[in-house]
Amino acid sequence: MEVTQPKKVWMDGKLVDFAQARVHVLAHTLHYGVGVFEGIRAYSTPEGGAIFRLSEHVDRLIESARFYHMPVAYSRSEIEKAILETQVANGILPSYIRPILYRGEPGLGVKNLQGKVSLSIGVIGASKYLGDGSDAGVRAKISPFRKPHSLAVPSFAKATGNYLNSYLAGIDAQKDGYDEAILLDKGGNIAEGSGENIFLVRDGTLYTPGLESDILLGVTRDSVLQIARDLGHPVVEKTISVNELLSADEAFFSGTYAEIAPIREVSHYQIGSGKVGPLTQAIAKVYYRAVHGEEPKYRSWLTAFPVAKAVAAARA
Repeated sequence: MEVTQPKKVWMDGKLVDFAQARVHVLAHTLHYGVGVFEGIRAYSTPEGGAIFRLSEHVDRLIESARFYHMPVAYSRSEIEKAILETQVANGILPSYIRPILYRGEPGLGVKNLQGKVSLSIGVIGASKYLGDGSDAGVRAKISPFRKPHSLAVPSFAKATGNYLNSYLAGIDAQKDGYDEAILLDKGGNIAEGSGENIFLVRDGTLYTPGLESDILLGVTRDSVLQIARDLGHPVVEKTISVNELLSADEAFFSGTYAEIAPIREVSHYQIGSGKVGPLTQAIAKVYYRAVHGEEPKYRSWLTAFPVAKAVAAARA
């Protein structure tokens, strides 16, 4: 995945050069994974740049910090302003924005709550994460690694340490020649991808795992559910077995980085016709129009910002 290096990184109230964005090697978060973060996308629209569902992402960031006893020194509006400032300063579109709350000072000891909680925000270019950009869909594998039970680590929190599980599942799938992994929950039912929520379609109804499967409550997942309902399709959140997925008419991943990624195959089983299904296409069409400011119905999902001159010139 090609990454555009940012010019500036926001660190505790100021923009610093990329090369100067550093934390200590003995930082508590580095050693114990006690940090929380968000992934947010920004797009070009007819009126300029816009960040997709900024307030919802910031709300989840703050809620994740609460789960991990991390006092946040900034208000929601201050974090939103900092994200906008970082986006504009870097002049990258489309972009992927990464705010992270962490303890960056030296602080060994698992139960150490004394270190300062810092906020940093980075911006990189947003490339295609799953698939090659065509309508072929991706190949996914049922992972041998299970999604942790929420009684072990809270699934509602988007914590850095949780992604060790995603890393193992994703690398296992990659080594076997697949594009992505599908993790099962504690009961052996479908949970989610390594960094995405998952949906399937049967007889025109959209299904997705519910909270009982220890999923992350994805912001894109919520967007998909709302779009599907607005299109007039029944939506069901429930426990989903592997057999239900393998016999589905359609399936797709959703996520901030993945956006809408159709699934054509799961562990050598073809999903439906092996092509992108009509409901997936319909939802994806509305979603991509929405993030680019072309759907007035969902205009409230976008937070506008001025596009840097360099970006505007490049797109002219």
